[in-house]
Amino acid sequence: MSVLQTEFEFTLPMGYVDEAGTLHKNGAMRLATAADEILPAKDPRVQQNPAYLTIILLVRVVIRLGSLNTINTKTVEGLFARDFCVLAGNVQQGQPERLERCKGRMPKVCAYL
Repeated sequence: MSVLQTEFEFTLPMGYVDEAGTLHKNGAMRLATAADEILPAKDPRVQQNPAYLTIILLVRVVIRLGSLNTINTKTVEGLFARDFCVLAGNVQQGQPERLERCKGRMPKVCAYL
């Protein structure tokens, strides 16, 4: 019987720089569940701007980023576009182990990277 791998390590191409100037490149994320995809639709920020769904989704599935204690919307909003694209692509493709350019139904910013 095989075990389904639900958590994956990643390395961001650019890295997140926190308020203290510390660079965070390595992290982990888990596979998104149906609830991760559905529940953020109730968030007023998503209702006002549907593009915000990806930010809320990443907050839910990124479980570690460098030495940060918490991953929140401010963290995800502070990612460089290239890193945001990589993480969003990994969630959409269901293959967090693949770090490549976003394809298909990705945030518009990804089309320019």
